[in-house]
Amino acid sequence: MSTYMPKAGDISREWYVIDAEGKTLGSVAVEAATLLRGKHKPTFAPHADCGDFVIITNCEKIVLTGNKLEDKMYYHHTGYIGNMKKVKYKTLMAEKPEFVIKKAVKGMLPANSIGAKALTRLHVYQGAEHPHAAQQPKVREF
Repeated sequence: MSTYMPKAGDISREWYVIDAEGKTLGSVAVEAATLLRGKHKPTFAPHADCGDFVIITNCEKIVLTGNKLEDKMYYHHTGYIGNMKKVKYKTLMAEKPEFVIKKAVKGMLPANSIGAKALTRLHVYQGAEHPHAAQQPKVREF
């Protein structure tokens, strides 16, 4: 018996919506990364991009356990000498909570072209409303 190799025409993409209200950042990111990669499908192949579209709503109501909201920092470097910037997650959650979720999901995807392509299928919104009702997304509970 040979190994199944999915072809581009065989891949069907579905839409899923995840409500992040009251859930921890890590568990929402794990579920989104699994759906984006397509690991929940029986036809999953690590070399093929067979994932689905993911919509995350209520991103401003996500929870960080312990003292992470106060202690956890986001670091980035501007490229200039001595310009290492750091921001507390409390500030990030107040200003742009979509960025926090996208960064967490990006860290759980492979660092190659498949991961970059999968990240384009992630849509994160504040509040319960999203403009993708025409795609008839399925609610994903976990």
